[in-house]
Amino acid sequence: MVMKKQELIHLHGLLAEVSNQCAEWNDCQIDLEKYESKGIRPTSIHKSKTDHKAAVFAIAEGITTNMREEEQEAVAATAD
Repeated sequence: MVMKKQELIHLHGLLAEVSNQCAEWNDCQIDLEKYESKGIRPTSIHKSKTDHKAAVFAIAEGITTNMREEEQEAVAATAD
């Protein structure tokens, strides 16, 4: 499936909201260095589809890396 530029911008905006929400949580640390270095924001509608695609992959990588690290932490087995 090939996404249109408008769809990529929308996805970019949604992922930016996820990262913003995560930043508000004290225990959530996302490394967005790759994303920030691109200088592309969801509001950068003048940027190319390729630029937005690269930004989506970079922000998604930052979010999922954080989730992967959290999954690897040991969780105590307790009954509810």
